[in-house]
Amino acid sequence: MAEAKRPKLGSSLAEQEMDRAQDQLDAFEQSAKSITLDDIRNAPLEDREFQTRMSHQEIKNSKDIYLKPARTIACKEKFNEKFRDEYNYFKEYVQFIADSNEIKGDAIELWTRDFPGLPAEFWQIPTGRPVWAPRYVERRINGCKYSRWKMEDRPTESGNGTQYYGAMKVETTVKRLEVQSVDDRRYKYSRAA
Repeated sequence: MAEAKRPKLGSSLAEQEMDRAQDQLDAFEQSAKSITLDDIRNAPLEDREFQTRMSHQEIKNSKDIYLKPARTIACKEKFNEKFRDEYNYFKEYVQFIADSNEIKGDAIELWTRDFPGLPAEFWQIPTGRPVWAPRYVERRINGCKYSRWKMEDRPTESGNGTQYYGAMKVETTVKRLEVQSVDDRRYKYSRAA
């Protein structure tokens, strides 16, 4: 990106203000760049209660829904056989309940391609009911999260008799999509009883 040229200003006071504004922008940019990936990963996870509540009897009486990919795009790469055991583990079907924290009641649509040499698959997962899908789909849904940032009201630096406020900080990590395994639910309820 080409750097913008500064206009020629008639007074030295305007020139000083432009320099001070540029210093503020540089300090803000530096504080944003100082945030590392570790800061983002170590941010606390926002505590939310799972939306869908189903009893054991409702889960037991529900119709078994086995999901298949809605669309598949082939891959020209060859599968690396060193990962065959790991792939066999992740392709096992597990039962879970998916939930969207952003758009309630809407089906989850996502692409997966966990291993090189496998086709990319498009999945449509209904929310709020128990479904069966491969473990790598469950893992992919659980990985859908984002970081919420905020401005901290603390002095970052001072100069020319003024103090600059505002530093960027990762406040929390929010799970956009959430999955709860049906087996985990049984274990939690039996333990609480």
